[in-house]
This record gives sequence, structure tokens and C-alpha cells, in this order.
Amino acid sequence: MTESSTPPTAGTRAARLRQPLARHVLEAVAVENGVCIRPLAMRTVNLVTGETETVPVPCGATLASKCPPCAERARKLRMAQCKAGWHLDDEPLPDPDPPTADAKTLVQLRADLEAVRTDAVTGHDVEQVADVDDLISQVDAALTDLGVRGKTAPDGRERPRRTRSTRRRQDAPDLPRLPVDRRTVGRTFTGSDGMVWRPSMFLTLTCDSYGRVTSEGTPVDPEGYDYRRAARDAIHFPKLVDRFWQNLRRAVGYDVQYFACLEPQRRLAPHLHAAMRGTIPRVLLRRVAAATYHQVWWPACDQPVYSADRLPVWDEQTGNYRDPDSGASLPTWDAALDAIGEDAEPAHVVRFGVQVRADGVTANSSTTGRLIGYLTKYLTKSLDACHDVATDAQRAHVERLAEALRFEPCSPTCANWLRYGVQPKNPKAGLLPGRCRGKAHRRETLGFGGRRVLVSRKWSGKTLADHREDRKTWVREQLAVLGYTGDEARGGQGGTSDRVVWQLLRPGDPAAPRREHLLLRAVADRNHWRAQLDAARAARAARGHPGPFSAVDPGMPRAA
Repeated sequence: MTESSTPPTAGTRAARLRQPLARHVLEAVAVENGVCIRPLAMRTVNLVTGETETVPVPCGATLASKCPPCAERARKLRMAQCKAGWHLDDEPLPDPDPPTADAKTLVQLRADLEAVRTDAVTGHDVEQVADVDDLISQVDAALTDLGVRGKTAPDGRERPRRTRSTRRRQDAPDLPRLPVDRRTVGRTFTGSDGMVWRPSMFLTLTCDSYGRVTSEGTPVDPEGYDYRRAARDAIHFPKLVDRFWQNLRRAVGYDVQYFACLEPQRRLAPHLHAAMRGTIPRVLLRRVAAATYHQVWWPACDQPVYSADRLPVWDEQTGNYRDPDSGASLPTWDAALDAIGEDAEPAHVVRFGVQVRADGVTANSSTTGRLIGYLTKYLTKSLDACHDVATDAQRAHVERLAEALRFEPCSPTCANWLRYGVQPKNPKAGLLPGRCRGKAHRRETLGFGGRRVLVSRKWSGKTLADHREDRKTWVREQLAVLGYTGDEARGGQGGTSDRVVWQLLRPGDPAAPRREHLLLRAVADRNHWRAQLDAARAARAARGHPGPFSAVDPGMPRAA
């Protein structure tokens, strides 16, 4: 036995350090039981009896680095949402109800008020305009009370809009354009045996190449690798994805629905996996991907105008940034956009790469569950932790991309515009290039400032909160066998939520218990709920009722 493998002598400091901490053991037990390791302390106050109780509430984190149980619970909920809308036979959302007579009467009154307001504006009667605006607000409120969504007209009457030519680029192929039907369900196919199939698809899209890379995702020639284009593509990738779905719907002629997740490739480029309802010819998908682009019409930001030791100065009196030498005000954001001529080229053009893969999937296929797991496998990790960074070349690759993202403008309000001689939109004091707080500049996002999960509005006909409520309903139906109707004291399940008030105990509140006590309480509650659920399922099985939603993971929902 070598010296390094010799166990430490009992009673020594090394031996004591090998003993696990009680707090770590508690967290390990919480993780094994699916309990949040960072619970929030909530006080419940019963308005009838006056009783109070402090209960632990999950933090709701979506990253495993913060809370593994909550992140896994959120991932499984996304998996259920993906499965619910992938292979639908019917439209998930019904048509809106016809308007009632009262709603029509109010809209007619709203039209009359609009005419009166127009006359008052023409006659420069300011008092009458204010009175009519007040009546219009009352009519809009009455329409909302009747169950009418939205407003008959936007509140903002003057909406200046900057428009540019919609002519397609000469280097982009044309696409077929069909009127888009309101249907979201794909086509059916009849086999030789008479069986009807309604297949769907699993689509993969990625960005273009920025230079040759090795098998571990690092550039072969770091100096020739286009990090600037990689950073800009990552920042504007959400716009490119939106444009792809828009082009695809116009090309196929129906409202294509999707459930997509973004993850980075090993080379750290944005990579999109999407479950798509219905089937589309692969040739058309590749054609749409090749013809999809997004043009960024921003001021030029290729050559810096100012350096770190010579930055624009904030003028408190005028509310503008000035040149440190001449004292002249920098061009405002609107002025910089106005300076872009009609014949100018866009600041950047985002495109997809040639890697487009589409696979057909059927509802009864054995690969459906595997593909859903593959689609959501990285949702519990930050983008920079999806792939291991073990070598010096990989760490250097991440650092170079992070440095390129640090000074790249991410939005019209980004502080990095000062580096290129332009005031950002809505400027304020204290802006410094390279220190923008935008999400796209964070190392863990790799330039992607949008949402990790992209779901079309008609995917399942339910929001994520609706799917979460379905799981609670499943638990209540299981426990109803034992006569359990919920914990009325907490008001969340027994129909007494109107008599119970929830209050969040802030850190430092004398009434807030220590986190360890909350964890112990949460573990005990989870074991108690699981015992109740197991007993209810056993009772159902004995009575010959397996229960609804048997495919739902019983460890996911909570009884309270």
C-alpha cells in the first residue's frame, strides 16, 4: 500500500475531515426524496381561527446547480407538456364563443365615443378629450368584466414605426407562399392494411460554421476562428428561429406547432431540437432552412471608437453622453438608425447551417419517449455546463467566446454602444462598455439571451401552470379513495384558499426558522405524502380501478 492510499489515523484532523457534515447528509437525503434543498419559509394565517403555521415551499429553480430536485421536477413537467401536444388528433383550442348582445352594445358605444373624441381633438377641446378618454376606459373595463379579451383599440394612438423594404435578399432562394389555414393537426396516411397513421417529426437545426474544429469542439486555428460572427449569431439566434417558423407556416399552408429546446453544440454554437406536430417533406424543410435569414439593422459596430481609458462622459444637465475631448453629444439611438441609408447593408445577417435533420415519429413509436428525453436532457444545466470543459483548449475556447460577447451589443439599450460612438436607447448615468447586465453577456448563457424552451401557443392548449394543475388533480383523485380531500389548514387543496393568507418570511425575520429545520420538515412531509399516495394506489388496485393518468410520475406532484 502506498503512502497516498494509506487511510488517515483515527483521531487526526485528516480523519475528521473525511467525516461527512450533518448538513450535507441532510441535503443528500432531501435530494433522494425529491425535496427542495433551498425551501422558502411561508407563513399561513387562517382568517377564521387565527391559527398560523410556517411551511416549507419549493424554490422552483430550473438549474440543477441551484436545486437538483426542483430542476428535475421542472424538466419532467416540460416532458409532460411536450408529450401532451406532440401527436394530437384534434385541435387543442376551441373557437372563441360568439360575442354577446351586451358586448356588441358596448362596442357600439365605444365607436361613438371614438367619433366624439376625434371631433374634440379637431376642435382642440382638451377638457372634452380628457372626459371622453375617461369614458373610454370605463367602457373597456366593462368589456373586460363581460369576458372580452384584449381591447377594441390600443391605448397608444401614435405609434411611430421604422420600416424597411421587405424585398428578399438576392443571395436567398425564394420560398412558396400559401395562405395559412387555422388548423394545427398534420395529415393522415393510410397503410396497405387499412391502418391510419398521423406521423409527426423531430427536427434539428444549428448555426453555420465559423471555422474548422477538432473532435472536442475547439478551433483548429483559434486565430482564424470567427468569434465575432459566432457571438452575433448566438445573440440574434431567437429572431432567426422565429423567422423559420413563420416561413415554414407560409410554405406548408397550416399553423405548424412546435416544442423546441435550445442547447449548445460541443463547439458552443446554438443548436435547436424541436418536436413538430405533423409531417413535412424533408426537402421542403431543408429548403426553408436555407432560405431563412434575419437581418440586423443596427448602427455599425465593427470598429471601436472609444477605448477603456477614453470613454464618453455623462452630462447630467442634458441627459446625454458627450465626447470626452470635444464635448459634443453622441448621436442618439434614433438618430443613428435614421443615418442608415436605404442602400446600406445590414450590420449582421444570421443564417442556419447546412446541418438540418428531420426524423418521422408516430404516436405509438417506441422512440417517442426516448426523443422527449433527448429533447430535454440539458434543461437542468446552464448552457456553458452542457458539455465538459476539461482541456486547456476547451477552456481557452470558452474564454475567447466570452470575451467576444463581452463587448458585443446585445440590444438597443446595451451599454456597449458607447464603445462605438452611439448612445444606447434610454440612456442613463453609469453605463460602462463591457459591463452590460444583459443576459446575453453572461458566461453561463453563451450569448443566448432568450428562453431555453420555445413552445408555440397552440401546442397543447394548456399553459405550464395548467399542466402542473393536472398533476395535482391526479394526486387528489388518487387520494380521494381514502377520503382525503386536502389539508384545509393550508388552504391549497381543500377549497379554503379564500380563508387562508400566505406570507413570505424574508431572510432576517425573527419568525423564520433555520433552513435545516425547513429541510427536515419538508422531508417528513414528503414521506408522509408518499405513504398516503401508495396506500391510495393500493386501494384503487384492490378495487380494480387503476386510476387516471397512470403514466404520470407519482413522485412529481405534491399533495399540498
